[in-house]
Amino acid sequence: MRVTAALLGDAEAALEEILRFAAPADQVLSQYFRRHRNLGQKERAFVAEATFGVLRRRRSLEVAAGSAAPRALLCAALLRLLGLSARALEGLVDEALAQRIRATRPDTLPDAVRADLPDWLWEKLAALYGREEAMRIAQGLLNPAPLDLRANIARTTRQQVLERLTYDGIEAAATPYSPAGVRLKAKPAINHHPLFRDGLIEVQDEGSQLLAWLVAPRRGEMVADYCAGAGGKTLALAMLMRGAGRIYAMDISTKRLAALSPRAARAQVSNIHPLALAGENDPRAKRLAGKLDRVLVDAPCSGFGTLRRNPDLKWRHGPQAVAELVEKQRRVLAAAARLVKPRGRLVYATCSVLREENEAIADAFISAHGDFTKIHAGSILAAHKVELDAGEHLRLWPHVHGTDGFFAAVFERAFGVVYARQKSLIIRKLCPSGGLHVQWRAPQKPFLKALQVHDVLRLV
Repeated sequence: MRVTAALLGDAEAALEEILRFAAPADQVLSQYFRRHRNLGQKERAFVAEATFGVLRRRRSLEVAAGSAAPRALLCAALLRLLGLSARALEGLVDEALAQRIRATRPDTLPDAVRADLPDWLWEKLAALYGREEAMRIAQGLLNPAPLDLRANIARTTRQQVLERLTYDGIEAAATPYSPAGVRLKAKPAINHHPLFRDGLIEVQDEGSQLLAWLVAPRRGEMVADYCAGAGGKTLALAMLMRGAGRIYAMDISTKRLAALSPRAARAQVSNIHPLALAGENDPRAKRLAGKLDRVLVDAPCSGFGTLRRNPDLKWRHGPQAVAELVEKQRRVLAAAARLVKPRGRLVYATCSVLREENEAIADAFISAHGDFTKIHAGSILAAHKVELDAGEHLRLWPHVHGTDGFFAAVFERAFGVVYARQKSLIIRKLCPSGGLHVQWRAPQKPFLKALQVHDVLRLV
């Protein structure tokens, strides 16, 4: 479309608000569009593409433009990212600025600038994965994400969804890993499509969909999505349970949970029970301690695995914010673990690419909770015919798998467990003939430890 002075002015005004980083970029942009209802669909698409292009490539565009001013960054984005010519922008871009932007050579830029990452984040990735792999990771996070859908296979099949989309002129293909995933070639207004209105599809990244198969809930079980948010993963769990059993959708945000009810109604799901938590020690959650078969913890995290969709996060989150998130992740995982019954499953997941939010949290949890053991994530997915070469942990990368960056670790609670409570340990061992309850005074051992049957009998 033709870029006018007015349209460029709208993009500049929106970008100026976004670069204050007072709120997530998509929220700021949505608010801007609500205040400027005169902008049509094409104009809004242009503003969104230009501003998010700047967020993705902010550092290299600043070098190319020689300025951090919003208008200069936009001009650099139009010329370098959106493919507009200087002639198309004649009268809108200073000729000297256009020449400088075109003359910049990416191969001469420092690594962190080429990666379009803050120095601290680039240095961390390079230290973790090596320079070459870190650059591949960074480049993968710079590309816009595709639009992924999840077919509600409790009520339809993926093939039927693909056939209907094709019939309606929407190019789509099955995702390579998720058994319910559909990937669109373009980004149509899918929320207006009959499949969406009827609850037969949901928008969900393929990586996020795979978490449901790691949790692998069965019909009739009691399950919790501990950090449910708006309930995308909750709905995927409900789909696998085919409406049988009970799912607790837990979150500290009542506003986010409120978005789940209409989505569940659309999907014709009735076994989801939203539970707004007052915190990690919510008394209602405590009443479920040791009773749930499966618990998913999609923990609050930096979100650096979603930079394709949320590029502002790399400019909004610094090292201190990550350190605070790590402490929160430890607390949240420990609180969620209390809900798991013996032989129950606990899945910890993030959309981060940093080890301190992922493997380090999983390892620290196992060290502090001897009543849990790790389960091989790849084996679980293979059992559900998910063709993905995962290892002990699930690790997904945009540049390798085409998904958002995801991490997941799976734990199982032991059958015989020692519970520490201040100065005493209560030993519980459920036997076929009934319950065995013994109290062992051991103030010098205030920790949890899993016991085998012979351990319990020896202590008795």
